[in-house]
Amino acid sequence: MKKRLTLFFACTLLSLTAAFAQQEISGKVISQDDGEPVIGAAIQVEGTKIGVVTDADGRFKITPPRW
Repeated sequence: MKKRLTLFFACTLLSLTAAFAQQEISGKVISQDDGEPVIGAAIQVEGTKIGVVTDADGRFKITPPRW
């Protein structure tokens, strides 16, 4: 019984780790002045060289690195 419980928790932990490691961040950048989307805004993961630029609707998607 103890081996089953340990195996269950190990599998659960590995599953959660894999799920969080593949996280994608997305959003929309809008101007505070007029509420319009900001085209070409640079988005960068702090402390890395990973970055993207917003599209014509101000939207972006970025996948941060696994730590």
